[in-house]
Amino acid sequence: MIVYLHGRGQNLKSYEKAMQSFNSFSAYHLYIQGPYADSELTSHKKKWGFMWYLYNGKQGSFIKSLEYTAEFIQEIIDHVRQFINVSRLCVIGYSMGGYQAGYFGMTRWKHTNEIIVMAGRYKTEVLTDAKLESMGHQKILAIHGTKDRTVLPEPQIKAVDFLKGHGIDAEIKLVDENHKLSQTYIEAAKDWLKQAGYPTAEK
Repeated sequence: MIVYLHGRGQNLKSYEKAMQSFNSFSAYHLYIQGPYADSELTSHKKKWGFMWYLYNGKQGSFIKSLEYTAEFIQEIIDHVRQFINVSRLCVIGYSMGGYQAGYFGMTRWKHTNEIIVMAGRYKTEVLTDAKLESMGHQKILAIHGTKDRTVLPEPQIKAVDFLKGHGIDAEIKLVDENHKLSQTYIEAAKDWLKQAGYPTAEK
């Protein structure tokens, strides 16, 4: 199963459209919409984006919000898994959804095999030694734009180096892009999934 978490300003419909080429993978595709409505970018209700967490500038509140929404995501996955057979699970997140995907994988390591964070950051500061030891089965990919000024690449590079230093199969792919979800991000993620053994229906 591949679980998709959108970025801020996106909603389920717009993110599914942007990621539709992932349908070439022979997998269950689960798109989840963030629980917090975000009307800042448009007053048109049908075009509202959604958010995964609330952030008031305090790290403690940030982590609590990530955890609350991780539980929300887990409940949806658990419900779906009652009806299908899932052999492995990958979570893909872009921007705000990338932060959430990374946090979900680090805290729900029993359920997650692969994690892809595009234009976000792994919040490695939430990791304990016990969690690091339990993540040995995971494969992690970070894709980040060298021109990204919304989420700077340097902290994500450090986060991936931290994971690698603790024996985690993590890598970062830097692309010549800014913060916008482009085809370059998408193709890099798809290539990595193919290398990780996700089968495709492409001839």
